[in-house]
Amino acid sequence: MDGEGGYVIPGLIDIHSHGAVGEDASDGSPEGMAVLSRYYAAGGVTAWCPTTMTLREPELTRAMHAIRDFDRPENGAKVAGVNLEGPFLCYAKRGAQNPDNLHAPDIEMFRRLNDASGGLVRLVTVAPEEPGALPFIREASQIATVSIGHTATDYDTAMAAYDAGASHATHLFNGMPSLHHREPGVIAAASDAGATVELITDGLHIHPAVIRLTHRLFGDRLTLISDSLRCAGMPDGDYVLGGQAITVKKGRATLSGSDTLAGSSIHLMDGLRRAVSFGVPLEAAVTAATLTPAKVIRREDELGTLAPGRRADLVLLDKALNLKAVYIDGRRVNE
Repeated sequence: MDGEGGYVIPGLIDIHSHGAVGEDASDGSPEGMAVLSRYYAAGGVTAWCPTTMTLREPELTRAMHAIRDFDRPENGAKVAGVNLEGPFLCYAKRGAQNPDNLHAPDIEMFRRLNDASGGLVRLVTVAPEEPGALPFIREASQIATVSIGHTATDYDTAMAAYDAGASHATHLFNGMPSLHHREPGVIAAASDAGATVELITDGLHIHPAVIRLTHRLFGDRLTLISDSLRCAGMPDGDYVLGGQAITVKKGRATLSGSDTLAGSSIHLMDGLRRAVSFGVPLEAAVTAATLTPAKVIRREDELGTLAPGRRADLVLLDKALNLKAVYIDGRRVNE
């Protein structure tokens, strides 16, 4: 293969994406899973974590079954695990999550959902101030990575959660209190605890200056995510997210009738390019979209690097970061 003076990087890993091109991982649709798989691969994501919304257990179980039974098409990205973003979140910082479906942290429910997925749950978000959260974190962290997010927690409670076994923060700055010099909250706790953190780099959720600051603060603990919704790859208009109406205008997705952001409309490769354009060094941005997310979901022994023994998932880019070729398990999947 002639790289023609460009870059060969590991395939991108999107550990937080709800959907795209009209489909959503929470729908529980086998056909939709195949559509999503092809969409991710076509843009350079070779593995992703289908990410569910705050829904009732029967709906989540149906989604778990569809993910468990997913058979990757030849030109599609592989499922690297399941991301349960809900329902163990707080009301005050629910964002675009459906408040009617919020649920107190429940380890038995978590185990049932993990079993329904065939043991594929790799990431779960919890608000640590909710009743029963700390015992939940101690148990769940033995099974999957526990992330703090959609929370109104203070610094001390966040540190208690990290001490209990949490090790990640969901879409930093979004769905949590801002960093304040007397009330440092989750952001400072994640820094002190050595946690990994996610960042949506669409240029809408986070100001470019804060993206640069976060990279300087967290270094190789930074993970780029898309947090994309079914509107990604689609025109502006009205869509549904977890049973709630959303509106997309100029690529900005909000709960209909409000200014509440509701995830993004980008592909992770767009997020990587934008991070670089905002001033994150290319090598750091690539690490944040490949190796670090593999570490977050405990798959770095297989994914995220170009090294002997790892999966031959790789992407060829030109000098301008335009996509030239995508390979999964050593086989080209795009033309």
